[in-house]
Amino acid sequence: MNKEQTLKLLGDYNQQYILDHYYRLNLEKKGDFLKELKGLDLALVFKLYKKFAQEKDISRPFGEIHPAPIITIPETSREKTRQQEARILGESLIRKNEVAVLIVAGGQGSRLGFEGPKGKFRISPVKQKSLFQLLAESVKALTNRYQATIPLLIMTNQENQQETQQFFAANNFFNLDRKTLYFFNQGMLPTLTAEGQLILKNDTQLLVNPDGHGGSLKALFEIAFLQHLIDHGFSELFYCQVDNPLVKIADPVFIGYHRMEGAEISTKVVRRHDPVEKVGIYGLVNGKPTIIEYSDFRPEDYKALDEKGAICHWAGNTAIHMVSLAFVKRLNQHGYALPYHRAEKEVEGRGRDGRWAQMTGWKFETFVFDSIPLARKACGVEVIREEEFAPVKNRQGKDSPDTARAAMNALHRSWLKEAGARLAPEVQVEISPLFALDREELVAKLKGQNLVVNRDRYIDL
Repeated sequence: MNKEQTLKLLGDYNQQYILDHYYRLNLEKKGDFLKELKGLDLALVFKLYKKFAQEKDISRPFGEIHPAPIITIPETSREKTRQQEARILGESLIRKNEVAVLIVAGGQGSRLGFEGPKGKFRISPVKQKSLFQLLAESVKALTNRYQATIPLLIMTNQENQQETQQFFAANNFFNLDRKTLYFFNQGMLPTLTAEGQLILKNDTQLLVNPDGHGGSLKALFEIAFLQHLIDHGFSELFYCQVDNPLVKIADPVFIGYHRMEGAEISTKVVRRHDPVEKVGIYGLVNGKPTIIEYSDFRPEDYKALDEKGAICHWAGNTAIHMVSLAFVKRLNQHGYALPYHRAEKEVEGRGRDGRWAQMTGWKFETFVFDSIPLARKACGVEVIREEEFAPVKNRQGKDSPDTARAAMNALHRSWLKEAGARLAPEVQVEISPLFALDREELVAKLKGQNLVVNRDRYIDL
């Protein structure tokens, strides 16, 4: 879009305040501001504003919700055999260099009282390793175990990309092969006022917001890296968010189930703690698997129990997925297929009088899980929460650094106990992915050792 088209678009959508501001700038600032405007999808955001402004109810219109089919934790010999078959298949796909890893890391650590990208937050209980280090070491350990090439894709945004890359560089990229590590930005969209007006951040920039974690699938396509992966033989993408230190990166069992089911997207789920735990649910709507936000349930349905007293809608979303690269390509080929959501938040910017002010902003974003009902086949896989899911969302209380560290310590203590170690209750334990990726590897490494640890000590392996 050239200068004339951009300015005309602003006029067509009644952005006279922005046009007046543009014409008051000097020549250099006009060029900078125009570059900013041309780099944003203004037509899309105005279209989205019109859509949401006309809707009286922006909640997702769900009908009757049913539990979705889930591959549950294996109990019978047949189920355990199938799990082992899935593991073998998943391992073969890793060895054949068909699996890439995507970590969504666009968030800041402000909710944790931490300045900077959330991935830099130090989380491990003994060594105080960052989230980025733990996840990077898992990828490194997998490449060593399977002698494989595993591209690690890290999605940032324009606010934290430079700091994230500098952090990796300062840590020698955590010994990853630099040629297989890729950083890319998610898209940004202008934030609008409730009246549909663009908001100035400063003389040459608008107030913008990231386009949601669903933007990762759009950005991969737009920067042509998706096609690069496909051309080099990769077929599957492991997706997770940076704030879960227990995530099993490129879990072979998960990969295997995903391929065995012929799924285009698969999702790991955990059982809800209780009927009032607030979490998105993997369920069926109109016969199609999807993620339903807890707020979209009727309260009596969300809390419903079956005849045995178990929670009916138990499958909580972990935001861990396997996604077919061919599916990601299809989602983008005829315009991005995922729906946009609107969020209202208090923002700060320059008002129409040119002064800094607080106002209600409309932000537009997409979610990865909205691709699930668009897939020809989707798959849900249950995992044990205590082994794979300890998100770091809040500064204190539930889903906080304290609960995540406790979960890591408890998991690694259980590994050591299975290996025959005797630990005092207060001993803190941390096991690096580079030493052991899983319980089985640790038990094999410590076989025959008589490890006894008394109080006032810690273990890091």
